[in-house]
Amino acid sequence: MSKELFEVLRLADQLSPDEQLELISYLVQRLRNCDIKRKPRRNVMEFAGVAPNLLGGMDAQEYVNRIRRGEFPELEIQQQESEKQE
Repeated sequence: MSKELFEVLRLADQLSPDEQLELISYLVQRLRNCDIKRKPRRNVMEFAGVAPNLLGGMDAQEYVNRIRRGEFPELEIQQQESEKQE
């Protein structure tokens, strides 16, 4: 939230109910004259394959368990990747 919006909201809280309704009416009228462009909805399947094999085939839960045990599975994954490239 921007500081400006925060300040407007703070000031709006200090208005009487009638003044708040007048403010709402003003904003509604302004917005009716605006062309609001909505962001297109994304299909989650668009992201399939964006970051394949970041875990080098390791199960995600196994990766988290190893991290919690203080192991460094990312080093093992990097080593596997470098071996594949050679």
